[in-house]
Amino acid sequence: MKVEPRRTKRRYAAIRRSVDYTGPESTLMARRVWNRNELVLAFNLYCKVPFGRIHRRNPEIVLLAKILDRTPSALSWKLANFARLDPALRKRGIQGAGHGSSGEIEIWKEFNDDWEALAFESESALRQSRHEPLLPSTDDLTAFPEGLTREALTRVRVNQGFFRSAVLAAYNDRCCITGLSSRQLLVASHIVPWATDSTNRTNPRNGLCLSALHDRAFDCGLITVMADLTVRISPRVHKSATRDAALRELFLRYESSRILLPSRFLPDAEFLRYHNDNIFQVE
Repeated sequence: MKVEPRRTKRRYAAIRRSVDYTGPESTLMARRVWNRNELVLAFNLYCKVPFGRIHRRNPEIVLLAKILDRTPSALSWKLANFARLDPALRKRGIQGAGHGSSGEIEIWKEFNDDWEALAFESESALRQSRHEPLLPSTDDLTAFPEGLTREALTRVRVNQGFFRSAVLAAYNDRCCITGLSSRQLLVASHIVPWATDSTNRTNPRNGLCLSALHDRAFDCGLITVMADLTVRISPRVHKSATRDAALRELFLRYESSRILLPSRFLPDAEFLRYHNDNIFQVE
């Protein structure tokens, strides 16, 4: 079930009410200018918190606010300010907060100009602020694929984690084709493959939240998402489905259906067209 604009507007209104950006403490915080590092960390969190969970009681917001020495209300309001810059929200009639700063615009542009660099910078700063290692100790960095150095592989792993968090949050932890909501079975799938376009490996607009099964089918070109955000099923699947009820149930029922729209980071039409033209199996 897709989120209708009216419902999203109500949700945003609820977010604004939950911020409660009033009172002496909030006024004091408002007078303290946000520096670049604070804005980078705030935008990192904006990317990873589902739209409907931007409120001052969210534990992630409470934790980061403590690190930044801000109130949860002040941080919530900052995330709402970032929402006003999001084209995906504007396209659906969601205006975001009415007042913001030029700093938010600059950080938004920095991320969108170089997702690879800013994702790694923001994740590194976040882990450092929490006194956490850059990667869990369980991560095996003994084998370096593609001749990568340890440092390069660390960057890849960190950015992959950011990409997954941002894409799943954008789709509210639901497969955009089936609606499956079991996080363990969800994948942040690249539209243009990871190995094909190094500049957009971490760009959330190059991602779709898919079930593990549909992610595999998408990678193989057995399904695609068109620029109008409708699902297409390969003729190969149609042919095999005549004798396979599971294929009919798991794939053919979604033919020409519209994907569940993300609350932010709408898939880039150019990326989708690349997948349509270069990966989707039309025969």
